[in-house]
Amino acid sequence: MDEDIPLGTRRTIDGQQRVYYYGYWIKAYPLPADTLATKKRLIESLTRRLFNHVEHGLNIPGTRLKEAREAYEAEPDTARRRVKGAMLAGALFNRAADIFTKLVEMQALGIEIQSDNALMRECGQHLLEALSLGKLVRHRSGEEGIDELWGEPFKAFTVPLEDFYESRYVKIALTMRDIDRLAEVLISIFNPLPLFAGIAAPIGELAAAAKVKCETLRTDPEIFEVWPSFVVAGEQLVGSPPLAQRHWTAQQRQGLTDATRLIRRGHDLISDITRARTPMPKSTQEFISLCERFRERYSVPLSGLQPAA
Repeated sequence: MDEDIPLGTRRTIDGQQRVYYYGYWIKAYPLPADTLATKKRLIESLTRRLFNHVEHGLNIPGTRLKEAREAYEAEPDTARRRVKGAMLAGALFNRAADIFTKLVEMQALGIEIQSDNALMRECGQHLLEALSLGKLVRHRSGEEGIDELWGEPFKAFTVPLEDFYESRYVKIALTMRDIDRLAEVLISIFNPLPLFAGIAAPIGELAAAAKVKCETLRTDPEIFEVWPSFVVAGEQLVGSPPLAQRHWTAQQRQGLTDATRLIRRGHDLISDITRARTPMPKSTQEFISLCERFRERYSVPLSGLQPAA
């Protein structure tokens, strides 16, 4: 039984090394050497990943940190202060990356960098402040923040790489769990309706492709198969919604419109958390609540409708 498997167990399954967390056997990759140069590359990667998933306008150069801080501290309006705080987080994030880059360059010249180096401490302080401000930042969808993304560089900076990568496997497992939850609620609502009969298959295919995408690094050669499978599965789910028929009531027409929007929103949310490889609990729970309200309002009006011949 999976419940009896210790978390972090590693096994070779079908020739692939995998690690077990919370019901999922996740593809595992070789651990890189724990050096400053490795951490520099990791933080650069985490920086690109962060700015790829958050709202626009936050990738402020570290050289403008003073300006960003002054703008944030002087802003009295609550809504504008949130945005300026998010911009300050971006500047702090980039300044920390700038410092780390220079530390690695110094190390390459043979200069030994101790853990209590002043620049190391400054880098950590910037990352920690960026983490605290990260709560002000929203995901690019506008639905919620993913403040965990702001904490990843600080974790990469402060803990051994083995611990950092192990924590990523935990997050991937939790992300997979949310993908399955979203797929299950979509299937439970729409598959019983004749209008959407058979929708369980494309939803299941999207969830399966999403979980494989979640565990696959962009540098993995298999990405050229994994990413197209994920994209095509999503296109097949949302590509051909049923059409309303002339004799339907206004409520039935509205039900079909809301159903199409809800399926599209579910697809988008699965895509968002898959690409971020991080759970989005607030958005996931809100979506599930939307699905339940749809069920209560439209399950009866839509139950007898057949798709157009």
